Amino acid sequence: MDRFQSLVEFIGEMGLYAAENQKKIQVTYKDDGSVLTETDTYINNQVKQRIETLFPEAGIITEEQITAFDESSEFTFILDPIDGTDSYSQGMPSWCISVGILDRNRLPVAAIVLAPRWGLGGKDSLLLTLDFEGRMKLNGEPFSPSVPGDDIEQLAMGSHVQHYIDLKTYRGKIRSFGSNILHMIAPLVHPRIQGSISIPCYVWDVAGAHALLRAAGWPVTYRNGEEFTYTDELLVERKTFQGILLSGTPEAVTQMRNLFA
Repeated sequence: MDRFQSLVEFIGEMGLYAAENQKKIQVTYKDDGSVLTETDTYINNQVKQRIETLFPEAGIITEEQITAFDESSEFTFILDPIDGTDSYSQGMPSWCISVGILDRNRLPVAAIVLAPRWGLGGKDSLLLTLDFEGRMKLNGEPFSPSVPGDDIEQLAMGSHVQHYIDLKTYRGKIRSFGSNILHMIAPLVHPRIQGSISIPCYVWDVAGAHALLRAAGWPVTYRNGEEFTYTDELLVERKTFQGILLSGTPEAVTQMRNLFA
């Protein structure tokens, strides 16, 4: 078994742990007011240790632990142990474990996104992976996303997007799950959702989904058409990106840029 598949299987174990412990979590809060659970901390520590064992040459950036970005590392693993912690803390199914992997050129080249209760696989799970050879799988099977219709009839976005852009010109449906990673991958796995809007968030809220979208040939750009890249502000200073990110099918992103200019 190769190292990547070993990590995928370990993430699966962590997903089962998180799902089984969801009913008995205890919530605390970070300094910025965001929700933190014991599950976040446990999975963060366990997955970080497993990455260090399997990929000792790689760097790691995690949400729950400050680690330095090493420019010289061949790969950088970007871990969000629970994306959608608020949803997780309330017993909702819309949360996931996300690992995005950047190469030395800061390009997203591999990913593991596991949503243990999202309902597209065995035991109600959704598992999307992209290995280092560029092979994408959905729940262990080779996967290529289908391209939905041209019109953007549904978009996925966070619950605060309306504070950043005027949505009155959009006449379709809006889906809001509580996890930016799930919002971004929604067009890949849900055939009637064409695009996603992301408001300022951190690198771990984007990297796993970005790798999967990039492998599909689908854009992740700012409203002005500039491609999303991994800057020092994101990786070294651990700041949020600035602006609005649009992602999804190429046609959907073009339409969103025109609608929300």
